Amino acid sequence: MQELERWYHLHQEELYHYLLGLTHDPELAEDLLQETFLQAILGFSRFRQESSVRTWLFAIGRNLWLKQLRKRRPTIGYDDLLETYAKETLEETAANREMLARIKKLMAQKEERENQVFSMRVSGYSYAEISRKVGISESSARVIEHRIRLWLKEQLEGGKTQ
Repeated sequence: MQELERWYHLHQEELYHYLLGLTHDPELAEDLLQETFLQAILGFSRFRQESSVRTWLFAIGRNLWLKQLRKRRPTIGYDDLLETYAKETLEETAANREMLARIKKLMAQKEERENQVFSMRVSGYSYAEISRKVGISESSARVIEHRIRLWLKEQLEGGKTQ
């Protein structure tokens, strides 16, 4: 438990500012911050240390925010979520819009199942939810998403959009 306290003190301020940038609402950002650490405590035994603690906490926070968005606006579209997911700053930039267009163009080359896994993951769905919806194992969902991310990174870094 001491390690979780240390993580809280190390990451809470930066995570709060990240969540504030996503929500533009100090109270909601604070609520999501607390929920993030609660989820981290509950999921601590499942943390496989394949990423840094910071990355893990930020992913939990982002996924909680996306779930909150879906609850508030259940008809939020894939494009809206993908655009939000692609943002790095509070302001939309031309570079982000261009990147979103490139990602969409690249994803059009992929099979339906790959697109479904990727879009659900971008939308904040867990691997368990994805596996049930798509009819594949959780590990298959992880592998598909991982391969798509690597492929997208390779394509985007190489400047290829075909």
